[in-house]
Amino acid sequence: MSGPGLLSQVQADMDKYDNATYGDRIASHYDEFIPISPEQTQAAVETLTVLAKGGRVLELGIGTGRIALPLAAKGVAVHGIDASSGMLEQLRQKPGGDAIPVTLGDFGEIAVDGQFSLIFVVFNTFFALPTQAAQVRCFANVAAHLERGGVFAMEAFVPDPSRYIRNQSVVVTTMGLDEVRLAVSLHDPLSQRVTSQHVTIANDGTRCYPVQLRYAWPSELDLMARLAGLQLMERWSTWQRSPFSASDASHISLYEHA
Repeated sequence: MSGPGLLSQVQADMDKYDNATYGDRIASHYDEFIPISPEQTQAAVETLTVLAKGGRVLELGIGTGRIALPLAAKGVAVHGIDASSGMLEQLRQKPGGDAIPVTLGDFGEIAVDGQFSLIFVVFNTFFALPTQAAQVRCFANVAAHLERGGVFAMEAFVPDPSRYIRNQSVVVTTMGLDEVRLAVSLHDPLSQRVTSQHVTIANDGTRCYPVQLRYAWPSELDLMARLAGLQLMERWSTWQRSPFSASDASHISLYEHA
C-alpha cells in the first residue's frame, strides 16, 4: 500500500502518539542516538552564552540537558520545559541536572513565570509541535516571555521533499557488526507532516522509537514570528555564525521584538 491510503492507516494507528511519546520512549537511549559531535554542542553553547547577555534563559524542549548543562556550568541561569518526564529524569540524573529549574509540560504553551533575555530551541525540536496553529501559538507565547532586547533562537532543518519517493523514505543511519539503525518515514506534503520510526535491529532484539514532526519553511517561520510581533534578526547556517545560503540543510534563526 502507498499514497494517501497508507498515510491514513498509519495516522489512525498512531493516534495514541502525544507530545511526550517520543521523549518517553527514547529517553534512556537519546544521548547515544543524536548525531551531534561535542564540537557542535560546544559551538552552540558558546554562541548561546553570548546571546544570553547575562540574563535568564529558557530552553524549549530541554530534554536530557545536552545544551542546558554546559550553559549552566558557564554560570548562565538556565530554565527548561519539556513534555517528557522520561527525558527530565535523565537530566536530573546527570551532575548538576537537579539544580536546573524545569517545568513538565507542552513547551508550546510555555507555562513558566517571568521573562527571559534568551529563549531557544535546538535540533529541530520546534517541529515536534504537531500543527501550524500550535507553532503559531508557541511564537506568541515566546514573544510574551521575551524581554525587550531579548532573542528567540531556533535551530531547525530546511525541508527537503526530494528525500521521499512516493512520499516514503527508508534510510540507514548507523550500521555495525551487531546493530543496524534505520529511519523509516512517511511524508504528507499537504500537512507538512513526517511520521517516522527510528528502528534499531540488534542481537538482543528490535526496538522502535516513533516520532512525528510538522516541518515549516524558513519563510513560514518568519511569518509566524511577524504574527507574534517578532522579526528576523539574523540567520546562520551554523552556530559558528556562518552565512546562510539556499544550499544549506539547516539554519539557526534569531528573532527579536519588532
